[in-house]
Order: sequence, then C-alpha cells, then structure tokens
Amino acid sequence: MEFSLGSQTEMYGSLRGPSGGGPRQPSATVKTRRRRRWGGLRQKWKMLGLFPIDPEHEFHGLTCMMKDGLAAAIQSTVDTPPTNITSDEDFKMKDTQIHKGFTLQTYAGHVFASFRSALGMSEREYQLSLCSASSYLQFISNSKSKADFFLTNDKRFFLKTQNKREIRFLLDNLKIYMEHLRKYPHSLLVKFLGVHKIKIPHQKEKYFIVMQSVFYPDDRIIARYDIKGCEVSRWTDPSPEDHQVIAVLKDLNFRDQYIELDQQRAWLLCQMEIDTHFLRQLNVLDYSLLLAHQPLHQDERPRGSFGSLIIRAKRSVTPGSSPLHPGPAPAVPGAVPEDGPANSPPSSSSSSETDGYHVRKWAAGRGRQRSRASDSGGGGRGGGGGGGDSTEMDEYLAHNRRLLPNFKNPLHVIDGPEQRYFVGIIDIFTVYGLRKRLEHWWKRLRYPGRSFSTVSPPAYRARLCDWVREHSRRMHLFTSTKTKKPD
Repeated sequence: MEFSLGSQTEMYGSLRGPSGGGPRQPSATVKTRRRRRWGGLRQKWKMLGLFPIDPEHEFHGLTCMMKDGLAAAIQSTVDTPPTNITSDEDFKMKDTQIHKGFTLQTYAGHVFASFRSALGMSEREYQLSLCSASSYLQFISNSKSKADFFLTNDKRFFLKTQNKREIRFLLDNLKIYMEHLRKYPHSLLVKFLGVHKIKIPHQKEKYFIVMQSVFYPDDRIIARYDIKGCEVSRWTDPSPEDHQVIAVLKDLNFRDQYIELDQQRAWLLCQMEIDTHFLRQLNVLDYSLLLAHQPLHQDERPRGSFGSLIIRAKRSVTPGSSPLHPGPAPAVPGAVPEDGPANSPPSSSSSSETDGYHVRKWAAGRGRQRSRASDSGGGGRGGGGGGGDSTEMDEYLAHNRRLLPNFKNPLHVIDGPEQRYFVGIIDIFTVYGLRKRLEHWWKRLRYPGRSFSTVSPPAYRARLCDWVREHSRRMHLFTSTKTKKPD
C-alpha cells in the first residue's frame, strides 16, 4: 500500500508517565475519542492504507516500547558482531531484557544476526531503520488476519504480531528454514529477521516478528498483487486513479496479464518449485505469492553497459560469492538456465498429490543431456568435458546464478526486459490440520466446481506453480531493432 503521509511526527516524546513507571494509561474519554477517530479513518479509507502512528494513535505507546526494546537488543549484536557459525543451542536461546514498563524477549538472536549479516545487512543499519525517531506506519489491509502490521518509516521492514502457535511453529522449523536459505540464497521465501515477545504489566503478552518487506523500495511501484492461485474471493476493486491509496489486488485482477521476463523466467519457475516443495514438506498451505511491478528506467535495462554488468555481477548472491556459500565463485556469475521444454522444471500438475518432483533429479537429467552433447562434440554453454557429478551439481545450483539489481533488498527483485518485478512468498504458518481439513470439505460443498484456497498442501503447491507458469512468458529482445517477441 502507499499513502501520502505529509510530515512525520517524532515518537519518543511523552512515552513515560510522570512517575516513570511505564507508559501513561489514557482515560476512557481519550480511548473513546481515539477509537472514533481511527474508526472514521478506516471507514474513509475502506480499511486500506498506511497511517503514521503519531502520539494520538492507539498503538503509539506499544510501538515506542517496541523501538526501545529492539534498540537495546540489537545493540548487543552491534557491540559483539555475530559469527557465521551457529550451534544447536543458538536456535534455542532466549534473551530477556527488562526495561521501564515492559520486558522484551529475543529468540535465537545469534541465528538471526548471522542471517542478517549473510544478507549483507549491518547491525547498525538494521538498528537505525527499526529504531529511528520517525514514526512507524500502521498497515491496514483487506486481509482476514487478526494480526497487527507495522512498517518502519523507510518501509524497509515489516513488524507483524503473531500468536504463540505461529511463533512456536517458526522456531521449531527455524533450523531447516535457515538451511533452505543457505542452499538457495535467492529463495522467494520471505526473509525473517527477528522473533520477539513484549510483556507489558496488566496486558496480554505480544509476540511479533520482523521481516524484510518484499515491496522495497516502493517509490515507483504501479501495481501490487496477492496471489494464491484460486478464484473464490480473489478479486479486489482497484482504487480510483486520483485515490491516495493503492489497493493490493488479487488473482482475478491479474487476468490476461503476464510476468514478462527474459532468461530469468526459467529461474523463477525452478525457484517456485523448490520453495513450494519446501513448504509442502512443512505441511502448510494458504501462503501468498506477493507480486508487484514497475517500469525500468533506460539505465536499468538488462542490456546495459559492461560496467553496469560488473556491478550487478558483484552484487549477485551465488553459491560462491554469498556469505551463505563460502568458496570459489562460479565461472559465470549471473547465468540462468535457458528457457524451453528441456530446461523447464516438470509441470507440477502431473504430481499435485504425490509431489514426485525433486530439483536434484531435474538437474541430473539436465546434466546428462549436457554430458551427451559434450561427448558428441556439441559443446554448449556448460563447457566441454568434466565429470558427471560436477556437471550435475553445476546444473543443480544454476538457478542461484542471476544478476541482482544494484540497490538494497535485491533478493526479491527480478528484472525483465521492460519491467522490474518484486516477488516473494509470505504467510507460511498455516498448517493443514483437522480444522483446515474440515474447512476444505465445507468449501467443496459451498463452492462446487470452483477453486478456493483451502486445499491439501500438495494441491496448493501445484496450483500456485501452475499459476506462475501460465501467467509468465519469456520475452526475446532484439538489440538491433529494440523490439521484443514473446515465446
């Protein structure tokens, strides 16, 4: 969402009460006035938009305490920088810091600090963004979630409240989540950067997570979508052109449109298969593919200068150059598999319930094809000779070799010939348990013959991958004529 905010209000004034024993408790009259004020705003903006959390906002005291607590928690890793080595105990660590009027607990702090470092993010810049004097923004959407969403003033990080079950699910699976991102540094999965709990006397404790915003920087984004690959309740009325709020649209709004990429399309299809296979193993569903796009400036086009290519190659997170992957860099940074029937991952529709697709098998098949081509004198992009195992691993990791745009938060960004796409998978906490199974059968009765979100994890995975395949296409550029032609 975007919202014209005008001037920002500094948030740290008036946080403490006269006694210094915690935040001031507003009177019933003030609470009523605030509820009416924000109720009116929500009605005015149809529950959509970003709102500055100024001193009159109902969440002002809470967000000030969150800032104070995060500033102190991050300062410990600023003073003692994390190492790249994490132990099993690090995943179980819980640090508690007591402040005036509240207590903040940080879970697996060393693990997340190491991960932030691997993303090229310094602890100081993380602290400055989360704890600046400028107000947080409250994010109000048409989501059914009961969570509260806050956005840092620079719109770089999201803070979202979660229930205890969701936090436990994340922490229980944190090790395999981090291993997945180590193996696939370009993963589309949302990047979780911290897990915390804030306890305020006489109030219910709140768990919250910090995550990287998929839509950053958002200054030039012209459309945003939340995609689930189904049709029931998947339409949002677009905002009027002169409206200050831009709605997050849904699947049906994207009808007759395409994600237009060049060689990156093959990488995107493969990474979707990899990430959704991981989520299928976690037995989760109802996650969303966030998608946004903006036109590229002329100097951002993929066919830029050689100097631009070198800069982007240096910024590419490859199995060799990423802090997550120590070791020699590949010979061709930025390479992705060519698009086409032989290179594309197999259709997920053929394995919707059995999930027989594995990236290693696909890579091994491609490696054998390259090996046969080399033996017959065909040569090719893979180079001549080499052992089968080496070729297989090169192909297995090929999806990680792509050029990244030269700005902050490039991992969720894919550049096509004319558009820059922001892509990420979010909301990965919904487990397919008894409640969701019953919901599935109820929706089958209510929506016969229609597709809805509550289906088994293998079916959900297959459907979302099929949606990306059907709504993306490769655009060939011809430098001499500056024209393009779809496959």
